[in-house]
Amino acid sequence: MSEAYIVDAVRTPTGRRGGGLSGVHPADLGGHAISSVLERNDVDPMAVDDVVFGCVDALGPQAGDIARTAWLAAGLPEAIPGTTIDRQCGSGQQAISFAAMGVWAGVQDLVVAGGVQNMSMVPIGLALEAAAPLGHEDPFSGSTGWVNRYGLQEVTQFRGAEMIAEKWDLSREAMEAFAFESHRRAVVAIDEGRFDNEVVPLAGVTADEGPRRDVSMERMADLPPLVEGGRLTAALASQISDGAAALLVASERAVADHGLTPRARIHHVSVRGDDPIFMLTGPIPATAHALERAGMSIGDFDLFECNEAFAPVPMAWMREHEVPHEKVNVNGGAIALGHPLGCSGAKLMTTLLNELERTGGRWGLQTMCEGGGQANVTILERL
Repeated sequence: MSEAYIVDAVRTPTGRRGGGLSGVHPADLGGHAISSVLERNDVDPMAVDDVVFGCVDALGPQAGDIARTAWLAAGLPEAIPGTTIDRQCGSGQQAISFAAMGVWAGVQDLVVAGGVQNMSMVPIGLALEAAAPLGHEDPFSGSTGWVNRYGLQEVTQFRGAEMIAEKWDLSREAMEAFAFESHRRAVVAIDEGRFDNEVVPLAGVTADEGPRRDVSMERMADLPPLVEGGRLTAALASQISDGAAALLVASERAVADHGLTPRARIHHVSVRGDDPIFMLTGPIPATAHALERAGMSIGDFDLFECNEAFAPVPMAWMREHEVPHEKVNVNGGAIALGHPLGCSGAKLMTTLLNELERTGGRWGLQTMCEGGGQANVTILERL
């Protein structure tokens, strides 16, 4: 079985809702990331076997297989196909997993994998509501099997996050301290140029727009809760964002044939599920499963990325697996940097790879919560 290597990884800046990337068509967002990763490595586009991209809410400008559309919008050969993946927030990470699987299986040698999302242009959750005029108010209540199993209770990420905060007894003040640290780390990372090697500017935007330099514990404490009597506020949630990321995944044969220099080896990929009502706890059992399958322990890793969909998600995960915060999301997370849904899994992996190189670390683990109570885990070895 061939090794699956990451040759390179790039991303656009992450735009704030209504910000500098809000008017960029998703095909052009994705196309910019794709063409950038190919050009940086002088790869013949005709050598690419497939384009696998994550995207959630694939409606309107994100519909019609955005992976294929983005490739074509970049002016690349019509002969190369593309497919779009929806594993909710883990879509971009799953796209990379599928690319690695194609290489491991020996049926592909060179794959562009990543994700794209313009949440300013296509509002979050639109796909869940799009069929309401047809009489389908949500994806669940019309299913006899679902209602028999889970009833008609609310199924939302907001409820799941509140349930996690309550179950793990995470105080609002502790979660606000976590959010404050996310912004602090992100500002430091931008100021120190830690993202310079991974970000390819677009539409006049040269840096991530999300991090707030004026964030304070006092200002967060004044915010109203998202639900009456709840612990969560907008400051404890990931930001609605726009962006794209693309990675070049290659086999040993492709590396040799095209004179490429791998930056990392994909050591393990897996995905597991958990309670879909809690929804966001998936990273906890998924990490345990991945560690067992890989024969590794938490202490083996230099860095972790655990997506900050809401503050309680990584906080509960860190507690359950005894992961020190000093190794997690060291350049800030989605609370500060944003969460462009289908792009985020590829975006985080791009950052994880660059930070392993910057710090000289060897092993990195990435996980993220996803709709339906799922979670992907990827283990990278920096070369």
